[in-house]
Amino acid sequence: MGVRLVSVAVPAPLRRLFDYDAGDLDSARLRPGVRVRVPFGRREQVGVVVEAPREAEAGGFDYRPVTAVLDDEPLLDAELLALCRWVADYYHHPPGEVFAAALPAPLRKGGAVQAGAKQNLLRLTAEGTAALPNLPARSAALRALLEKVGDGALSRSTLLEVMPKSGAAIRRALERGWLEHVAAEPGAASFTAETPPPLSAEQAAVLHELQSLPEGYTATLLEGVTGSGKTEIYLRLTAQALERGRQVLVLAPEIGLTPQLAERFERRFGARVASYHSGLSDAERARTWMRARAGELDVVVGTRSAVFVPLARPGLIVVDEEHDGSYKQQEGLRYSARDLALIRAQRLKVPALLGSATPALESLHNAATGRYRHLRLRQRVFAAAGPRIGVVDMRAQPLQHGLSRPLLEAVERHLAAGGQALLFLNRRGYAPALLCHDCGWVAPCPHCDARMVLHRGRPRLLCHHCGHVTPVPLTCPDCDGSELVPVGQGTERIEDALRLRFPGQRVERFDSDRLGRAGELQRLLDDVRSGAIRILVGTQVLAKGHDFAGLSFAGVLDVDQALYGSDFRAMERMGQQLTQVAGRVGRAGQPGEVLLQTHQPQHPMLRVLIERGYPAFAEALLRERRDFGLPPFAHLALLRAEAPQEGEAMHFLQEARQALPEATGVEALGPAPAGMQRRAGHFRAQLMLRSTSRAALHRALDSWITRLEALPAGRRLRWSIDVDPGDLF
Repeated sequence: MGVRLVSVAVPAPLRRLFDYDAGDLDSARLRPGVRVRVPFGRREQVGVVVEAPREAEAGGFDYRPVTAVLDDEPLLDAELLALCRWVADYYHHPPGEVFAAALPAPLRKGGAVQAGAKQNLLRLTAEGTAALPNLPARSAALRALLEKVGDGALSRSTLLEVMPKSGAAIRRALERGWLEHVAAEPGAASFTAETPPPLSAEQAAVLHELQSLPEGYTATLLEGVTGSGKTEIYLRLTAQALERGRQVLVLAPEIGLTPQLAERFERRFGARVASYHSGLSDAERARTWMRARAGELDVVVGTRSAVFVPLARPGLIVVDEEHDGSYKQQEGLRYSARDLALIRAQRLKVPALLGSATPALESLHNAATGRYRHLRLRQRVFAAAGPRIGVVDMRAQPLQHGLSRPLLEAVERHLAAGGQALLFLNRRGYAPALLCHDCGWVAPCPHCDARMVLHRGRPRLLCHHCGHVTPVPLTCPDCDGSELVPVGQGTERIEDALRLRFPGQRVERFDSDRLGRAGELQRLLDDVRSGAIRILVGTQVLAKGHDFAGLSFAGVLDVDQALYGSDFRAMERMGQQLTQVAGRVGRAGQPGEVLLQTHQPQHPMLRVLIERGYPAFAEALLRERRDFGLPPFAHLALLRAEAPQEGEAMHFLQEARQALPEATGVEALGPAPAGMQRRAGHFRAQLMLRSTSRAALHRALDSWITRLEALPAGRRLRWSIDVDPGDLF
């Protein structure tokens, strides 16, 4: 007896589609891309139809019926459907979980979200301009709002992103006639848009080459030193796309960079610009997703997940800071948003532009082999040369809380000259360890092979790997000694030391502990740009994307922690990070200085970076990678396993290695314990596959995963496949 079956991707950890009985449902309603509600186990799930209904023999199976069709037309178009299927195949991940990841949460759960009303800009009126100089001191929020909008019209949503507490001020300004709504025209810059600045000769040459590219897919790596004007190139290319009635997708690596980048685009192109990142509410993200799908937005600026936003009129995809590790998802579906952006551009037949001052080695290799066009901006927009970089040899150097005398003198010198100083340390907290002076006990995490980090803001010991928190003990748990000593430096300790050393200057810390409240980062950035904050202490939050005109000095407090990382990418990340930190300095044309504190001043790779710059540094690393058979000259896949009992993960991986099919050109390395073997109460291990052939690696994975799923040991623990792993930790 025949039956009409429809294939559905159901969000479940199973690498397959599921067939359901279509019954009497019209095939026109069950088109690929519509959401359906289906029974799955003991409950119902929302899935996505992947293949149209087909006639089949029942074969003795009792197929369960589709409960409901949730969409009148496909929510996912053919391009996104094909992309999700490609992602499931390439990353060897359950397809239902891939489709779920592509949808914002309300749509994933079966909700119906409308695109909503069109968005207008808020513009300063003549009355507002006249009122601004006379506002009293108590109206600080209103003053800040009018000054922000005075620089150029912005939408209410962008204002609330960059000034989260401005809602009441916006209402008051509208009531008093100091702000007014203006419409933004679709597909082109509105009449309120800012006037583009003049281009340097180098920018003009690069832009001409990009604008002269043939129609269709091209991939271009734009390597530009910090301050060379890459963002202006993005804006000019976006203007060209909008003039042709196209949409533009712009990816940024961090939530903290998205509002300011969206603001740049909105000032230039009007209200049809929207952000998409996890800092927004689920409803806001769903509205942006639907508006982009309907063609009501011209530009979407977002983080990693925005790579799945549908585009009705695609014209250009930009990946800013393309080297950044944040583009690689580290849990669940472990995809690279940078790589997916290129796949999307290729399928959509639109240009892709990757921008960075410190390109990833993979991108440089692709440019060298002709897969990408490689364009360079070698000079800053301002005529001044890049900062002078020096090294402080910390051996036998007296230190004050990790700060050397030459570094403190440099800070003092630049402050006296009217500049600002940045102190970079990629380690938050007060001290990375708490030590008993009497017996040598060091506070351990009970769940990880890691030490607890001392935090003094809210006194506590915190594990930065699993999040375990405990009060700071008054005495040593081992010997009852009372002298517990903080060992090492974190950003909190550096902040305290600088406030004592420079009592007349405002010192502020920039790290995830300090910036937890909504809008705190933007508020502090505004104070940096106004000159109110003179000394900045921070982690990688400060290392990329920010433009501080008054910053003339940067000090990197601990280069050594990056020089000897266990991951093969550690040296590359060190070079990128140091170059990015140095790039914050002297961007307005003033002389800049950078000092690096290290116990290894003669480290060969550090000398190459300082004396010859990032391009030579990257070239040297590529030679090393080639010699050792590492990416981009080989392709990797990592089988990770974790179990509550010691030895279980290693036992499973040993069985997994034995189950690996005979595969020409594929090498198994391991198994071995993970860099941190015990984390969050689980013991972790990994087994790596390596091949010079991507196709051979994926053929091996296809048959291997089927065997892994049949291993009894694999059902008692968690395991996952990570294709093109971002790290080996």
